[in-house]
This record gives sequence, structure tokens and C-alpha cells, in this order.
Amino acid sequence: MAKSARRKHLGVEDASLVDVIEALSAGTVTASALARAYLARIKAYDRVKNDRGPRLNSVREVNPDALKIAARLDGVKPSARLPLAGVPILVKDNIATGDRQHTTAGSLALASARARDDAPVVKRLRAAGAVILGKANLTEFANILAVDMPAGYSSLGGQVRNPYSPKLVDERGIPVVLPGGSSGGSAVAVAAGLCAAAIGTETSGSLLSPATQNGLVTVKPTVGLISRAGILPISHSQDTAGPLTRTVRDAAILLNVLAARDPLDPATRPMKRPKDYTAGLDKDGLKGARIGVPSDPDDPLNDAYFGKLSPQSRKVMEKALKVLADCGAVLVRASLPTAGWIGGPGTTMNVLNCNPLSRNKGNLATPPIVFVYELKRDLNLYLRDWAIGTKIRTMADIVAFNARNAKKALRFGQDLFLAAEATRGDLSELEYRSARAMDLLAAKERGLDAYMSRHKLDAIVFPGASGCAIAAKPGYPSVQVPAGFTSGVGDRKTPNFPLGLTFTGRAWSEATLLRLAYAYEQASTMRRPPPGLPAL
Repeated sequence: MAKSARRKHLGVEDASLVDVIEALSAGTVTASALARAYLARIKAYDRVKNDRGPRLNSVREVNPDALKIAARLDGVKPSARLPLAGVPILVKDNIATGDRQHTTAGSLALASARARDDAPVVKRLRAAGAVILGKANLTEFANILAVDMPAGYSSLGGQVRNPYSPKLVDERGIPVVLPGGSSGGSAVAVAAGLCAAAIGTETSGSLLSPATQNGLVTVKPTVGLISRAGILPISHSQDTAGPLTRTVRDAAILLNVLAARDPLDPATRPMKRPKDYTAGLDKDGLKGARIGVPSDPDDPLNDAYFGKLSPQSRKVMEKALKVLADCGAVLVRASLPTAGWIGGPGTTMNVLNCNPLSRNKGNLATPPIVFVYELKRDLNLYLRDWAIGTKIRTMADIVAFNARNAKKALRFGQDLFLAAEATRGDLSELEYRSARAMDLLAAKERGLDAYMSRHKLDAIVFPGASGCAIAAKPGYPSVQVPAGFTSGVGDRKTPNFPLGLTFTGRAWSEATLLRLAYAYEQASTMRRPPPGLPAL
């Protein structure tokens, strides 16, 4: 048998980023072959309409130059200077790419829009040698367009489907098991083996939610660790990009590439990071760590995170906590201060839910004031400074376009955009300044900071994405790891789908969280790829 025939086969359907880099380094696969393999899976499992294929709809647009870029990297092996040489990566379609791809946030109003330049996140990926394979579908405008818009739906890209339950829909045609959002397309593509890794974004849950729904690892970084420039925004106070991967080591490798100061983003100036996030990964990293579990049986009214779990999800979390304890962690069971998880006074506003498909139509929704007020200002700045190829220059233009094309553009309405457009757009309102101050007072000072200081904690654990809001308000980081599987949504029976365990800490504690998450991952090994997506 020839030596080349004895080389290890790389199964891209479930290859980790480390596997891909090692294969490229060993010369057992080329960048072109990798790109072709992932594109073939996208065609078979993401795009083709037939009774057999799941049509996951996670990739909104394939990069027309992906194969050319990959061909230029054939023979270039990953190195310290080019750690991602030849690695195919998808980026969420609210992250600017200054190439022939569009940057649309999933909006019909921005269907023709492109970007003046790569966002700094994309520049760093390209500088590391990555092949930008395409743009991932998402919840439109990162889920700030309409009340009760389903995770993973956009008027331009359609509905992303969860690969663990791609065909089960309710009477409205909405998936029963959602892909999570708003970075649903990015997460589904990684889970389904359509790319080596993907980049998503989060304001409050948009990385953690799709990670838990798809059995992935993610890092929702401290705001300021990764540049926000060139990303279609919701809220500059909370927005950040982050990796979606199959393993903790994969996420640490991407964080090494993405975490850097950027003159375009003042939030990156105080950034603190180690030289190498992979250096601290240790299978014994949980020994002696003090982990807060916000669940106190003697304080049931404050058990907002673990107390409301379904019986099956509760079993998953009980097993996860046992793994932490068996690995030497000290578990501190105490509910979070009430002020932290319920939020401060005057931090939400009332918006009438006019979504025609919402089960709460006609009732009041209560979105965060900070989101609604920062959205108009921040989106108008993006459209002014980054968008080209479109006549849309302001949020008002988007609202008007949607109204003119309501049948296609407004399946779920645009109540949140209407509320945002009614603000001044300059953040001068007293209610905005008060809400931002109260968010920090409740979630940070009286919430996470008080809790972690009182109990001398290294981290806090939450089921799935349940702790996303309290961590996102002060811009604190989280790392999530697959913890097991649950089933059932409401009273509907479903196939099993994943549930993650999230580690949360204070600003710039990503290295600590990655160490803890890695030790848990190595001890638990709970990730399983979705069924029905075999090698081609």
C-alpha cells in the first residue's frame, strides 16, 4: 500500500479545528480539498430541497472566491505566523466583509448591501490564513427587529433549522426545536460539519443560545476583547463577536487570533489577555476552584436559573455539577442577589406586541431600554460608515422599505424597530442614561460582583444560556460547553437535543473560564454530532 493511502483520513463531518490544522500541517489534506469538502456538505445538507435532506439553511451566502483563496493557500502550512492557514471558516452575516459577499443582517432591505472594508475581526482571520467560506444566516438584525421573531429566521435568508430536529414544526410552520439565536446559522453550520469553525456575535445570548441548542463550545468575550467595528450593531454597550467551535481548545485557538486592540474600537483599549489562551488548558484545572451554583433549596423564590428546569434538563445539570465536584471543584450553592437577576428599576420599556404570528399578540413586550435606544444611533452609524451598494442610509429607510414590502419583509412585524426609530437617536434622553446606570448597578455591582466577592468565587455556572442577560449587561465573559441532552418543548415531544453548561466570570477572565471549561469537557465528553448527516 502506498504511503499516502496509509495516511489518516480527515472526516470533515465532525473534525475539530485542531484536527483540521493538524491535517493541513501534515500535508494529508490541502486547503482546496477542505474547501471543496465543506462546500459539498453545504450543498447536500444545507441547500438541496428534497425529502431526504434536512435543508438546514444555515449558510446565507457562499463566498464566490472561496476556492480561489483556498487554492492560493495550497502548500502553505499552519504556523505561528499563519495559525489558520487554509482553514475554512464561516462568519455571521452581520459582520462586514469587504469582498464580493454581501453583508445584510438577513434583511431584505439590505439584500444588495456590501461593505467598504473587512471588519477588523475578518481582517484578523484573513491575516491568520483563514479561508472565509461564506456568510451564515441569522435571526434578522440579530433579533432586534420584531417581538417574538423565531430564532434563526430572517426575511432574506429564511428559517435556519436545528440539525438535531430539522423537520418538526408547529402549526405556524415554526420549528419546535429552534436553532438558537441570533447566531443560529453559525452554530448549525459548525454542528453539521459545514465548516471548521464559525464566528457569531452576541448582545445578550446570541452566542450562548445557539451553542446550547447545537451542542457546541462558545466564548462570549468581555466587551472590548474583540473589536466591534464593522459589525451591524444592536447595542455598543453589550455587543461582541465570538467563536463557535466543537471543542474548548478550538475556541481558545480562535480567541488567540481575534483578541486584539483596535484603534477603531475604544472598548479594546483596556483589554487584558494572556499571550496564549491554550497555554492554561489543564485537565486538572477544576481542582480547588470555587464555583458558584445560583440555586439554594432554602431560597426557592430566588432560584431563577436551576429551579425552573424540566426534569430531564435538571438531571443533565445534576450530572454536570457532580462532574465538577468529582474534578475537585468547590461548589458554593447560593442564589444570586435578587436585584441582579430581576434587573434594576426603569431598565425595560413597554412595546405593544403586534407580531401576527405571536401567541402573545396584543400583549405588552418589555425589551431593554438600552437596546432600543442604542440601536438607532449605532445602526445609523454603521450604515453611514460601512455600508455600500445600497440606497438604505438610515434606520428610517429600513422601516419604510419594510412597510412597502410588508408581505415579504414583515412576516413577524417590526415593533422593536418602530420603537427604536421613535427615539432621538443621539442617546441624550434621560431614561436611556438612567437605564444604563441601573443595568450596571443591578447586574454588576449588586449582582455578579457582590455574589462573586461574597463567596470568593472563580466562576459561576448556569444551565444553557439562562445566565446570559446578567452577564451581558456589565459586558462580562462566559464560556459554554456541551453538558448532555434534553427533550421536549412545552407540551410537545421532540427528539433529543443538546443542553450546555455555561461558566461566567468577571471582565477579562476568559483564560480562567477556558481552563475550567476545558477540565469539565475532558471529564464529561458530552458532545455528540447530530444524527443523519454522515460523511459524503
